[in-house]
Amino acid sequence: MNRNLQKVFFLIGAVFVVLAAFFSGTYFGSSYNKSTFQNQEIDFDPFWNAWEIVEEKYVDSEKVKEKDKVYGAISGLLKSLEDPYSVFFTPEELKEFEIEINGEFEGVGMEVGIRKNILTVIAPLKGTPAEKAGIESGDKILRIDDASTSDLSIEEAVRKIRGPRGTEVKLTILRNGEEETKIITVMRDTIRIPVIDTETQSSAKTASLNEKKEDNYDVFVIKLYNFSADSTIRFRQALREFIDSGKQKLILDLRNNPGGFLEAAVDITSWFLGQGETVVIEDFGGKSPQKIHRSKGYDIFENLKMIVLVNKGSASASEIVAGALQDHGIAKIVGEKTFGKGSVQELVPLTEDTSIKITIAKWLTPKGHSISEGGLTPDIEVEIKDAKSKKDPIMEKALELLK
Repeated sequence: MNRNLQKVFFLIGAVFVVLAAFFSGTYFGSSYNKSTFQNQEIDFDPFWNAWEIVEEKYVDSEKVKEKDKVYGAISGLLKSLEDPYSVFFTPEELKEFEIEINGEFEGVGMEVGIRKNILTVIAPLKGTPAEKAGIESGDKILRIDDASTSDLSIEEAVRKIRGPRGTEVKLTILRNGEEETKIITVMRDTIRIPVIDTETQSSAKTASLNEKKEDNYDVFVIKLYNFSADSTIRFRQALREFIDSGKQKLILDLRNNPGGFLEAAVDITSWFLGQGETVVIEDFGGKSPQKIHRSKGYDIFENLKMIVLVNKGSASASEIVAGALQDHGIAKIVGEKTFGKGSVQELVPLTEDTSIKITIAKWLTPKGHSISEGGLTPDIEVEIKDAKSKKDPIMEKALELLK
């Protein structure tokens, strides 16, 4: 327990963090070597013909700057990949991106992704305006104020939703299981992200009438909200609290945890795995050999009874941790199918003030399951029939299983 937890800021390929105070996402790479194309037979004539047509025939061509046309062409190239996480950053967009990965800012406090070509809420963050306004994981965002989201990239949607503290944004959403859309108005604020909470849950909540009081037991619960830079230290402190409590059963709650730093995911998983065991596999699609991220082997528990809770708002680093613990048989997963955000982005400088964020790899669980392919399937799936109910059927099922 007294080992120093390393804080290596190696970013995980989660979705572009939206309107929150941390970013789940990218590597920072070097410029691409254009000589790669010299041996390929690529006909650029159609592009230059299109450029000439625009120059000669477009009625307002003199109003469009040359660099903006170049930026548009690059953006079109990235859109042709049909990957919502591969995008081009203009100088203005790159500045905004840098602000978002460097600390708190003003917005509504939720993370979004693209699911089936629809802008979708991965998770509202605890205590943020989005959560307080009633935004839920899985909500489909159809309009932002008066603008349709059908043709927006994630970054474009972020810019429209984010804004100064004290201003409002109206989101038209369609919720799973409902036929009619609803408009939710969210008041923007400064976003500060919680990291972790601990609590004790009693099995008495799920006890039958025939069970004796002395048969009941308490379970220690660690609720992790994100994998931020200091989450490793906070998690170690929570484990110390768990050990000092004398309890023997642990629930790790990763519901509505949209991800964070890869290094944090590896470090946290290392408390439950032996030295060198696989946490996650980085697959480059054959362009480079697979890279295996391995446990540091803190592995301080024996015969630990543990359950991990997930839902459709669990993404990226959450899926890495849950998938590793599931594949190694350390813990059962209980809850809903996870979001399925398992790709890695690299930020590659294009010019002095522009960059491309491009997907370079996918995350595989230790047994080779692609997280991007539909997310993780829990060992025990729990259907949520009434999201507004005060009951917590996922927690109740976990407590029941730990008896």
